[in-house]
Amino acid sequence: MTTQSSTAATPAPQVLSGPEAGPVSQTVVEKARLFAQPLLSGQQLPTGEWLTNHAQAVAEFVAAIGGTPDMQAAVYLACACDQLNKPKELLAAAFGEELAHLAVESQRLFQWQRQARTLRNDPMPTKVQIENVRRMLLAFSRDLRVVMLLMASHLQTLRYTASLKVPGFESIARESLQVFAPLANRLGVWQIKWEMEDLAFRMLEPAVYKEVAALLERKRLDREQEIGLVQIHLQTQLKRHGIDAQVYGRPKNIYSIIKKMRGKSLSFEQVRDLRALRIIVAQVDDCYRALSWVHGHMQPLDDEFDDYIAKPKANGYQSLHTVVRHEGQVLEIQIRTQAMHEHAEHGVAAHWAYKEAGVKGYTGITASAEQAQKMAVLRQLLAWERDLSVAPDANPQPLDDRIYVLTPDAAIVELPWGATPIDFAYALHTQLGHRCRGAKLDGFLVPLNTPLRNGQTVEINAIKEGGPSRDWLNLELGFMVSARAKAKVRAWFNAQKAAQTMARGRELVEKLLQREGRTAYKLEDLAKQLGFDSAAHLFEVVGKDEFSLRHIAMLLRPAVAPEPVDERLLRKVQRPRPLHAPGGVLVVGVDSLLTQLARCCRPAPPDEIKGFVTRGKGISVHRTACRNFLQLVQRSPDRVIDVAWGGHDPAAGTTVYPVDVQVLAHDRQGLLRDITEVFAKDKMNVIGVQTQSIKNVAWMTFTIEVPDASRLTKVLSLVKAVAGVQSARRLAA
Repeated sequence: MTTQSSTAATPAPQVLSGPEAGPVSQTVVEKARLFAQPLLSGQQLPTGEWLTNHAQAVAEFVAAIGGTPDMQAAVYLACACDQLNKPKELLAAAFGEELAHLAVESQRLFQWQRQARTLRNDPMPTKVQIENVRRMLLAFSRDLRVVMLLMASHLQTLRYTASLKVPGFESIARESLQVFAPLANRLGVWQIKWEMEDLAFRMLEPAVYKEVAALLERKRLDREQEIGLVQIHLQTQLKRHGIDAQVYGRPKNIYSIIKKMRGKSLSFEQVRDLRALRIIVAQVDDCYRALSWVHGHMQPLDDEFDDYIAKPKANGYQSLHTVVRHEGQVLEIQIRTQAMHEHAEHGVAAHWAYKEAGVKGYTGITASAEQAQKMAVLRQLLAWERDLSVAPDANPQPLDDRIYVLTPDAAIVELPWGATPIDFAYALHTQLGHRCRGAKLDGFLVPLNTPLRNGQTVEINAIKEGGPSRDWLNLELGFMVSARAKAKVRAWFNAQKAAQTMARGRELVEKLLQREGRTAYKLEDLAKQLGFDSAAHLFEVVGKDEFSLRHIAMLLRPAVAPEPVDERLLRKVQRPRPLHAPGGVLVVGVDSLLTQLARCCRPAPPDEIKGFVTRGKGISVHRTACRNFLQLVQRSPDRVIDVAWGGHDPAAGTTVYPVDVQVLAHDRQGLLRDITEVFAKDKMNVIGVQTQSIKNVAWMTFTIEVPDASRLTKVLSLVKAVAGVQSARRLAA
């Protein structure tokens, strides 16, 4: 069911006749054949093959490899689905839900494969794309029977196009080598793998294929005779030494020979495993006993021995590999137990990683233990239908916790299990995710929190502008699963919050410039004078209330020329005897020296303080970290004087000091009352309040009297506990 167009003449369609599979199978297979026959009559595939012949051949092949009657019947019904308006309903009524589901799922996969081949522009897709297609096929349905039917259908298409011996079908051959043969290898379906490889290579490079085939044919009789003699000799000698063993010749297909010759730069005569034997024994000890006999009676070649029993490969493959010379002939011999043989040939390991990549591989790909095959073996695959307990419409979790869905252009998108259309949109593009407002799955509108299933085609409905919804971050609503989508949505909201903060800071700065009459002042210049990299950085810190507007106001106001120093005052201050000045401040000076606490930083014990000599106003006492004080020091360092708190007793409470506290809170009724009650309970007098509300956010500045600034820590923690309060802190100049 593939789609490579052709104008080659094709034989007339045959009359369908069901495969012989016993009375029970004849019933369901014959019923499906008779149902499909009028629908398939006269229909041709794009390759030119009659659809009746195609369905007949695929059904016979499925029966030959042990496929169940339902699988054989599903071939006919899947081919007929394209001719039905409501295939699932019609087939369920005639054949039951299970068989109808198998047929419809198979037809969906056939359609996807045709569409993917039609839209694929790159004739040589990358390794990642090829691997995605393989994994997509494995993850497409609730069981692998669907994939098995697709491989059988593709093999029949390959057989047909190869038999035409005309150009124009190279894409089918290339697809066989890159996708279907490795997939068959992973599933352990060696018959399909070998035949696909040889047929595809013969179509792509007929001259090379014929050359190697001729060399093999020339030596085939001699090789078979030689291998037969060695086989009998080995089995007889091993049995004579108490080792019960079965010895078989190991076949080699032409494509694998050519691949090895090219990968290792060998001539045909240098390919050593043209003559190959496999020894199957009962126990592990027998493997090493057989190896000992082989090496004792045949000449082993250096560096041609591998013990994969002691050190199994990453995929679990176990066997002894050796190359020996016997009577002038080079032989490759593999020794393993029956259990190892079953595991290697049909089990999960199935040494696909070695054949496609292994450590000593020759395809240029590095094998990875993380890619170890987890899919069921062929025998389980063919019998799985009897063991499944899930409903036909269920979406069971895949073994690798990933799902694969399609874009409308048939591109494969890999997502985590449980992903939704929003996850899909963000996987394609961040802006598509932001603007996502609806989705269609297989053409039907669905809610955005609908979990996706393997193989579905997803189409996103997006608006021209907009952003995500906060509901998408609600885990209980299940809108997103992937970490990428969640990170993108959070980043969008963080960016919006940052923009709002910056806008608020810009508004406050511009209002200040208006009040100061400095609207012509360049904002970038202002930011650099204040020590910021840019105006945006200034707006950000002002918007977060991390930078006081007082600093900007002081910068904008014209600098006052320093007043001449009162020499008599300085001489009096420099006297070396300490006295207590009013306000509890200890200064090095004279009696009754005028002192005042600066209003810009409102110092209070036990703050670190310094004094600054003013003209006519005595000593102005500042906190050492006060920005205004630091600017005064830069202009007149000679006017700084040491001061300290003297005779202060916080317990007495006789002296109090005003301090400013700023509170940021969500505005509500009763907020001011609740905050002032906290100060009152702690016996702190509120002597001034300034409030401003912007967009339901209250900015409140309290001036309170405290005997000791250290008590503020406890009071501020109580203020923060008031409902709606976001922050409470002491203001600094």
